[in-house]
Amino acid sequence: MFRGISSLNLDTKGRLAIPTRYREQLVDVCASELVITADMDHCLLIYPKPTWLEIEKKLVAMPTFDAAARNMQRLYIGSAAELDMDGQGRILLPPALRKFAGLDKKVALVGQMNKFELWDEETWMSKQEDWLKSVDLTDLNLPPEFKSLSI
Repeated sequence: MFRGISSLNLDTKGRLAIPTRYREQLVDVCASELVITADMDHCLLIYPKPTWLEIEKKLVAMPTFDAAARNMQRLYIGSAAELDMDGQGRILLPPALRKFAGLDKKVALVGQMNKFELWDEETWMSKQEDWLKSVDLTDLNLPPEFKSLSI
């Protein structure tokens, strides 16, 4: 569904214009209803609402006496906010989530098939470099599913 990187600007009110190439699809898939939440990497995740509801069910079903599960529930469910894309394809990002992700003006919207990641643009570029530097191509310890992948 969603792939690629879009460099965008937030307006002074904290609104983000969803790229035109995704708008019609979002109207069809979720009637422009989205859910945004915090992510452990200090970016934001934006889901079509039906996709989020499936994830939320799985999060709620996690054992509440498991500390890691509770922390995941607190982060993802506790930070979640419903958004509606307006007629111009914009969404208003909640101030607390903008602050969490360090979003000010320039942002990177990164398609991840079933969701978007929203990053501060400088942070996104820095993280990309870090991820590339952290990969040792001579000693890749990959899950079996990746060993047959050819890119």
